[in-house]
Amino acid sequence: MPAKGKSEHCSKDNLVDVHTGELGGWGWLLVILSFMMMLMTFPVSVFMCIKIIQQYERAVVFRLGRITDKKPKGPGIIFVLPCTDTFVKVDMRTVTFGIPHQEILTKDSVTVSVDGVVYFRVNCPISSVVNVSNAKFSTHLLAQTTLRNVLGTKNLSELLSDREGMSRSMQACLDEATNPWGIKVERVEIKDVTLPKQLQRAMAVEAEAMREARAKVISAEGEMNASRALKEASIVIAESPSGLQLRYLQTLSNIASENSSTIILPNFSPDPHP
Repeated sequence: MPAKGKSEHCSKDNLVDVHTGELGGWGWLLVILSFMMMLMTFPVSVFMCIKIIQQYERAVVFRLGRITDKKPKGPGIIFVLPCTDTFVKVDMRTVTFGIPHQEILTKDSVTVSVDGVVYFRVNCPISSVVNVSNAKFSTHLLAQTTLRNVLGTKNLSELLSDREGMSRSMQACLDEATNPWGIKVERVEIKDVTLPKQLQRAMAVEAEAMREARAKVISAEGEMNASRALKEASIVIAESPSGLQLRYLQTLSNIASENSSTIILPNFSPDPHP
């Protein structure tokens, strides 16, 4: 019963720390026998014991099924015992994968199709091997569900205007969920938001109507300002009788400069014989 209670209290985060490096008496006996076998078959056994780890890789070494050290091995040359040691290579480079199109129902009941890109890397090789079966595949599936959960709480207007904020929210959620797996999510980007055809046509009609309304308002404001300017000009001209005659001549001059035409001037002189 005590052993069962202890196993129930052990969380996934502590799998790396459980019995790390504890081999016991029989375990050390097998290790000694393996080491003696290596010495007996030297130098042939050297090719089986020496492994090369690349600069971008780390090796998690298991001895009799247990982690020998809490730190990964490499890069460079590492030494493993035959028959008792096994190791798993972990790629530390940044991995990129695309989130396929997901049909999402927004908060205001609009169905949209969204896809994205996730950039992540292995931060702790031991946790990525021990705490999860397949860290990369699990992160891929988690990114799809996180995209649905985060964007499902947003309105369509927020989805179209605040992509950067939603990307940060997705990155924070993914980073928190994959931290026990030894995964560091570096960046999340939303690539494309596809709207239904009917909704696109409705939005286009709405935008066109708004533009026409603004154009009519601007035109009416221009007419009002022009009327006020003409009113002020008429007041100024009324104060000077000669100003009206000069304005009249200026208008005739403009007409003559644009088109070759004959202009007939009426006689404005008063009739001496009424």
